[in-house]
Amino acid sequence: MVRWSSLLILVPFAVHGAATFHPVDDIARAAESALAAGPDTEVAAAVDPGLRLPACSAELAAVMQSATTAEVACPTEGWRLYVPLRVQRYESVYVLRRPVASGERIGGDMVAVERREVSRLPGGVIPANQPLDGLTARRALAPGSVLMSHDAQSPRVIRRGDPVVLVSRAGGIEVRANGKALGAAGVDERVSVENISSRRVVNGQVLPSGEVLVR
Repeated sequence: MVRWSSLLILVPFAVHGAATFHPVDDIARAAESALAAGPDTEVAAAVDPGLRLPACSAELAAVMQSATTAEVACPTEGWRLYVPLRVQRYESVYVLRRPVASGERIGGDMVAVERREVSRLPGGVIPANQPLDGLTARRALAPGSVLMSHDAQSPRVIRRGDPVVLVSRAGGIEVRANGKALGAAGVDERVSVENISSRRVVNGQVLPSGEVLVR
């Protein structure tokens, strides 16, 4: 359990005579229990060890007020406080064994699978249970770094200027038209395409067949 001092106490109270204080550990446990964390998540409440609140004769009530703050309240003594939570999420991810050049294909021999804390990483990670499937690096990548979603892209099945087939489906009817790609994209990615007949630019999803589905 980690304790640090950022703590906001609400509802003033008075203590008369010899005071019995509520155990700080109990307050921390209540705050941590407010977050329904899975087995891959660790939660630590930030409670000042010098905190002095009247002992609560009832079970503490705890609810989440934000993604990282729990409200803990004593229904019998009338005190209530907000407790910051430090949330750490762990996941098995790909970690690069060596430098990767921009545009280089990322193979299984270039990565190791490690369990890392990912909650503070910017953007989404590529989980280790997701096949690499010929991903290529969008930019130069350093060894030891976690492979992120924005670091890699699917193999290009459409490139700028390629002739493509536009597919539109509605109510069981399928309409096809010839188009020209205005960008590059991989399967399941989106790309802008100019309809050759109408000269209209539309945006669609690349299908495994190389066609572009317009919704």
